[in-house]
This record gives sequence, structure tokens and C-alpha cells, in this order.
Amino acid sequence: MHASQPLRVPVGSDAVRWSTFHGEKTLVVAARTVTSTVRVLECLPALLRGDGRVTVVFAHDPTSAFNDGVLDLLHDAGCRVIPWEQVSHADPDLILTASENIDVPEGHCPVLVLPHGIGFQKQVPDARAPGDRLSGVVPDSLLESGRAWLAISHPSQEEQLLSSHPKAAGRTLLVGDPCYDELLVSAGRAGAYRRALGVPGGHRLVVLSSTWGGSSLIGRDPGLAARVLAALPYDEFRVAAILHPNVWAGHGSWQIRTLLAPALEAGLMLIPHVHAWRSALVAADVVVGDHGSVTLYGAALGKPVLLGAFGSEAVEGTAAAALGRTAPRLDTLGDVHAQIASALAGQAPDRFAAVAEGAFDRPGQSLARLRTVLYHLLDLAEPLPAPPPERCLAEPGAVGAEVTSWTVTTAVALDEGPPAVTVRRRPAAVPGVDEDETATRFRHLACDEREPERRLVESASVLLRGGPAPSASAALRWVGQTLERLPGCRLAAAALRGGGYVAGLRDGRILEATVTGPTAHPGLPTAVVYALLRAGAPLEDALVSLRVGEREEDVTIRLRAPSTGVAPG
Repeated sequence: MHASQPLRVPVGSDAVRWSTFHGEKTLVVAARTVTSTVRVLECLPALLRGDGRVTVVFAHDPTSAFNDGVLDLLHDAGCRVIPWEQVSHADPDLILTASENIDVPEGHCPVLVLPHGIGFQKQVPDARAPGDRLSGVVPDSLLESGRAWLAISHPSQEEQLLSSHPKAAGRTLLVGDPCYDELLVSAGRAGAYRRALGVPGGHRLVVLSSTWGGSSLIGRDPGLAARVLAALPYDEFRVAAILHPNVWAGHGSWQIRTLLAPALEAGLMLIPHVHAWRSALVAADVVVGDHGSVTLYGAALGKPVLLGAFGSEAVEGTAAAALGRTAPRLDTLGDVHAQIASALAGQAPDRFAAVAEGAFDRPGQSLARLRTVLYHLLDLAEPLPAPPPERCLAEPGAVGAEVTSWTVTTAVALDEGPPAVTVRRRPAAVPGVDEDETATRFRHLACDEREPERRLVESASVLLRGGPAPSASAALRWVGQTLERLPGCRLAAAALRGGGYVAGLRDGRILEATVTGPTAHPGLPTAVVYALLRAGAPLEDALVSLRVGEREEDVTIRLRAPSTGVAPG
């Protein structure tokens, strides 16, 4: 049904003729932006579950600069949507919203306003007049009407609000923060969420968190994600980005993906901005953020936090401002790897405890308190049992493109005992600062055969088969064909389905590599072969220690002549 057409069921002048369920009360959810609508959708089902006394419809207010995506979100969730003009005719018993900027129709029903962030922590552009306003505060006219109730998560927010908006006196309700409570309940599943995102075992997940606007992380430095990916060893880290829904609504996914194309090609996981950001934040090992609420949630969860940006619109005296004073800054043009490694090494889960205590009152009780408020305003007896169930967040879906080309740096130690090769890879899609080559340090380009950029494939010194070969003979055929097709390739390698790797050299030699220890990406043992080749070290029957980045554990690789005796070609 077109959004501008009035509904006939479950609300409307003759809805009783068409309705299957006949609720005693009507709740209208005002949906104006994706951010505010998602906040209601995330908590309302737990508040009303199993109660047929309340009929819920959603009203679309299209007046926001960030209204794009709201109708799609509502329809995807299966909501019944009425045009804004029908709200007064629906005769609601309560209007619920997480947007303080709606034009509430004339009437007498109460209006409950939930926060869509953490308190009144920043100044935002005023849609009703030139200049800025305090985020989260409804117009004075609605406060004067006596209909508005503002849900807050901490008593200090009431004090802050009254100092700037005295007309809010007596209009606040202390309920806590359902989003924070859900994050806390889910904190023990961080490992499962990392696996669901596709983060390999032993890797750290760095989450970049950006609010919207010119002083946000992405607004101030759109190229930061690419530089972070260039700085962090690919075999030790993965990187994800959480962007505020207003960035998506204001600029569109095409613009965002075009802007972030180098980072996306380097494996950046761009987290969907509806729902999934919460489990991705729980999965984070470290957060690089700004003055937005997601960064503050990460700090409250005990994550190490580095501030890559922090806008002046953050309001003094709030938890956000306290985080700005407490969290270390990231020098975005400095040694990003060293700074992130230092943040991880110095992790103290209680470092931001005081900040969290100033933002969230009595964690774990918000849904129960909010449900009590909701039913009181609806003038209905609260159903039993009273506490709504606490549920963990759903696992996120895997996102991010597969990386298919790498700049590989190897260092060979031949002085004592078996050779040792240290390998560090970064995605070739993002340029980085490389050390000069020496007699024992080498650099090469390695590509998976699925790499879409032809120039990279033709320039690669090492080519990798896209997936395991079914047999050694099939692997050797591929090796021979690849070396013949690409004269610039010095080494072609394929993984075998049963384990191990086959590598062919330009001079016709064939080597098999077997790996003991954690399962290695084919690029790692292949890098060892290439490094030994460049160093002039013996290849046949060599026992080599492989070190990946800064990790202490070693992987042992044995190189020997192939048992198949099949030559390339």
C-alpha cells in the first residue's frame, strides 16, 4: 500500500469491521529517522510481547533531512504504516517516539520520547530555525502542553536538561538505557560474534565508529579506514566500520561505498547500520571513534578506545564530554599500528567506569522500568511476569569482500639453526610505507587468481590458486599453466584439498610444503618459499620456522621435492 493512503485496518473509521484483533488501546509510534525508528523497534517487542490489548501502528513523519530509508525499514519489519495526516484520526492513547523533533498533532494523549542516543550530549542543527539546538529536547510548546514525557538514562541528565530547558521540570522519567543493557547481556558472546563476522581465530577486531557531520570520524578523515588497514598486519587484524544511520540516509550507500572503495577492497567490514552494529561493537577488541554514542557504548563495555576525532558540538558536563577528556587520541598520521597495539596491551576494563556510571543508571533494569512507564501512560495494568526477558543479540552476518592481493614483506634469518622467516602482509588495495629491501628483507606482490584488477595479476611475483586443488596432479597442471600464461610470475602455488601446498618455480623446480600448527592461508607458506628463493637458501628438505607478525607462536614448514614427479606445463 502506498504510504500516503490512510489505513482502514487496524485503525480507521470502520476498522472494527475489518480487524481480527480488537485492542483496548491504540499506540502510535512516530517514525521520523532510521536512527529513532530503530531504537523503538529494538525495545518495543519485549515490552508488549503477548499482550493483545494494545494495537500498534507506525506513523511516518517525512519531514526530516534524514528520512530516507524509514519506510523501507518499517515495511521490512512488517509494520502497519499510516501517513502522518492520519495520526489524529487514529485517536491514539499514546504516541511513542525516539525522535524529539516530531510535529505532534493536536490532541490529549501523552507523548513518550525515548532517547536515540545517550542523553542530551551534543548540539545538532535545528530543523525549525537557523542555528543549533540541544539534541533530544522536544519543542517548548509540547512541554507546555503537559503531554510530553522524556525518558532519561541517568539522573544527571535531568539536572542538565533543567539548567537549559526549565519547562522540562516534572516531565522526565528515569528508565535507564535498554540498548546498553542488551549490550551488557551479550558481552560474553564476543568471540561468537567475531567468528560470525568472519574474523579468523587469533586476530583482533578493530572497530571504527563514526557519528554524522563534518566533525565526525568519517567526516573529518574519510581516508582513515584505508590507512588503518594499510598499517595493521593482515594476519593479525581485521577492521570493521560502524557509520551513523544519518550518514547512510544523507549520502546513500552508493556514495559511501565509492568513497570507501580502497578500504572495502582491502577487506573493510562495513557493518549494516540497522541492528547489526550492536553485535559488531560487542565483538570489537578495540574501538577507534569520536563523540558519537557508539564510541561511548564501547567505552562503557570496557573496550580500549582511541579517539580519532572529537567534535566541539559535544556538550560540556555530559558523559560524552567526560569520555573526550579521558580517552587517548589517535594520531591518525602517526604509527597507527603501534598506537592500537599499545591500547590493546594497556587494556583496563574499568578505565572508563566513571564515564559509564555517569551515563547509565542501574544497568539491567531498563526494560522493566520502561514497561512500567509504558503501561502507566496507556492506563493499563502491567502484565505478569513483570520483568521482560533479557535476550542476547543475534549473531551478525559476515560482511566484507575477500582480499585477493597483498603486499608481502619477509625477513629471513639464516644465522643459527633452521631458517626463520617472518612474514607481514597488507592488502595491496591500500598503499603503505614499506621498509627498503636488504640482503635478508624482501618485498613482493602476491595475488589470488581471482584478483579482479588485471594490472595486479600481471605484476604479481606470486600467484595463488583461488581454492584447493582436488589432487596434486591438478595442482601441478594449474601451476604450469599459470607460469606459462604470466611470464612475470616467479612462483605459482596451490593448496591441496587434503592439506599441504604445491609450489612451482620459474626455473621448473616443484616443491611441496606441509604446515604443522594452525591452519595457514596459502599466502603464508608461499611467502616463505619466495623469501628463501630470494635469499638463496636451500629449498629442498628445509625445515623452516614461520613467524607471522608479532605473534609468538611458530608454524613449521617442511619443503621437499614432490612425490608425484609431475613437471609443470
